[in-house]
Parts: sequence; structure tokens; C-alpha cells
Amino acid sequence: MFHTLVNEQSSVSSLVEVLQTLPENCPYLYVDLEGIRLSRYGSVSIITIYVQPMDSVYLVDVYKLQTSAFTTPAADGTTLKSILESPTIIKVFFDLRNDSDALYHHFGVRLNGVEDVQLMENAGRPAFQRRYVNGLDKCITKDAPISHTEKQTWKSAKEKGLALFHPTKGGTYEVFDERPLKEDIERYCIIDVQFLPALRNLYWGRLDSTWKKKVIEETTKRVLSSQKADYEPHSNNKKFGPWEGPSY
Repeated sequence: MFHTLVNEQSSVSSLVEVLQTLPENCPYLYVDLEGIRLSRYGSVSIITIYVQPMDSVYLVDVYKLQTSAFTTPAADGTTLKSILESPTIIKVFFDLRNDSDALYHHFGVRLNGVEDVQLMENAGRPAFQRRYVNGLDKCITKDAPISHTEKQTWKSAKEKGLALFHPTKGGTYEVFDERPLKEDIERYCIIDVQFLPALRNLYWGRLDSTWKKKVIEETTKRVLSSQKADYEPHSNNKKFGPWEGPSY
């Protein structure tokens, strides 16, 4: 898998031009954010964008570029902000709530045209088994249609990254702001998006038209909720799924 560090305005323009070539209304962009206490109360360090048709990952250095990461235009004036806000360029996330919160409150980005794989997984379970949402790690371990070797490689890269940034592992989130980026941090960012296409297709394929509509509606609700003044990005209530009970 090819990956590129986007840390100059010229490379932002080049990235935007690449993204403009993709067909509309297709789930070809897979996005994840990393930062220090990622939310309105923290900061955004890196945006990872996996362009599936090209099997390429772009690590956008928001820590260095700040607002220019979103406002630097391509030749026709299109920006990363306008792509993230486009209703026809599909961006796929796994639990987009804090990503949306951080993008909106720090950079004025109103996500649109988005999908949330976490909601797809939750919606596809049998009735009365939707009380709690699953994290990405559990979904990859349990469901990702990849080989045992790929899962072991993923797990190893995940553990190396966690050791560097997670406080309970002896790390610090400030490592996301260290430059140059450590190789294990780059790898950690990449593995968080590389298996999302397989999970997305698996979970979306389990849903009938009624549940697909519910997922789309709930994804929109997540975006709008994350922009409100009373949104609590680190609330314990975020562990609960939106659907439970006989009506579902």
C-alpha cells in the first residue's frame, strides 16, 4: 500500500486534485482523524485518507498546516473542506462523532456525504442485541474478511502505536504532534483505515432497505449532534447504540 505525507500547501492541492477524479456517490474515501484529546476540547494532528481505487493512503499533517490543510485550493478552487462537505463525494468513517466535533469546532467543516461503519455493524445485529456499539478493534478481530496473518500484522502494528501514544500503555498523545512522525505512528494511522472498505461492504450488505435508511438517518443525526453546544465528546453514554427494543 502506497502512502504519502501531505505537509505542504502544494501537496494539499495535489491531493485535492486526486480526490476530484473519483466517481461521485461511491464509497471510495475512508477517513480517520488522530489528535490530542480529539474533540472541540483537544486538537487535530493528522487526517488519514485512504483512496481505495488507488490503494493509496494520504496522511494530512494538520498539526503543521492548520487551517491551510482545509482551505488550500486546487486549480479550480476546490478545497479539502469542500470535499469533506460535499453531499456527493462519499466519505466513510468508523464512529465519526468526535471527528465531526473536532472538524467543525476547529476548522468550520460541516461533514456531509458521510457513512459510519460503526452504525452499520450495530444495525446488522439481531433484535435486542444492539444495546452497545462495538469499537473498530473488535470489529476487525471478529469480522474482518482477512487472513489470520493479516490480522496478526494489524494487531502488531496496533500495539506498537498504542505503546507510543496511549497513557495506560506508557505513551502520550503528544506523539501525534512530534515531527518527523515516528514510523510506528504512521503505520498506526494507516491500519486504522485499510480494512474499513472490507468491513463497510460486509456490514452494509447485511442490511435491508429499511435498515439502510435508518443507518443513513442516524449518521446524519450523529453529525448534527456533534456540532451542538451540549455535545459531550467523552461521555460514557456514547457506548450505547441508537436502536434497541421490539420496534427494531
